[in-house]
Amino acid sequence: MPDARRSAARRAWVPLTAVAVAIAAVCALAAWRPWSQPAPASAGAEAAEIAPAPLVLPDHARVLVFGDSWTYGSAAAPPTLGYAHLLADLLDAEVIVDGVRGSGYLKPGIDGPSFGDRIRALDPSLEPDLIILQGSINDRRLYPAGYVDAVSAAWDDLAERFPRATVVVLGPAPQVLPVERPTAAIDADLARLAAARSWWYISPLRDDWITPDNYLEVIDTGPGNDHPSTAGHAYLAGRLTEALAALAEGTDVAADAPSMP
Repeated sequence: MPDARRSAARRAWVPLTAVAVAIAAVCALAAWRPWSQPAPASAGAEAAEIAPAPLVLPDHARVLVFGDSWTYGSAAAPPTLGYAHLLADLLDAEVIVDGVRGSGYLKPGIDGPSFGDRIRALDPSLEPDLIILQGSINDRRLYPAGYVDAVSAAWDDLAERFPRATVVVLGPAPQVLPVERPTAAIDADLARLAAARSWWYISPLRDDWITPDNYLEVIDTGPGNDHPSTAGHAYLAGRLTEALAALAEGTDVAADAPSMP
């Protein structure tokens, strides 16, 4: 079943120096929270694809993080130290975490159905200010048959269910290197589909969140894992916080990023 625990104002003590350092690297940025500042007026655009408006959120926003096992917090010890849960403190937000292990747009998960079915089951009364829609590498074995149609249908339902929410799509991140070709193709498809809706798209692949230099520090390669470690989840939370701050400026993700401890 989806984990919909609300993590508002969580101040969990993390007994790992590596995690503390990774979070500390983005504390100043999180305190700044430029997405809470008013956005400048933008000129109208007649292009078929209109650039998304700068990300603007109210103070103490309600954020729904929806995705797969990475959002669930797999390989973090405990899973509540996963990147999605850590966003509550970093964004000073009420965060609702809905992650189902093994799920994707085409693939049902271990603990629940595919993204489309899960989106249709979401409670409209959640009324999130921001939806972070993460993943998924889990479709890579079934891709490409029916993929674009499944994504489009799921996103149509999401937009209808939460018409006032801002949607940021967080593309797949590599669990192995080199990046698998279907994963790269999924990333490209999601970026194109998000642009067509004027939704922001964050690409961990394009922005080199996980590279040969930091792979073993970010990913737990133990048996059955290939998921972010506890410290890796903290690092990803920092990268995502930085990326959201860049969207508040109406720009692409900043080149500089917090490094692994």
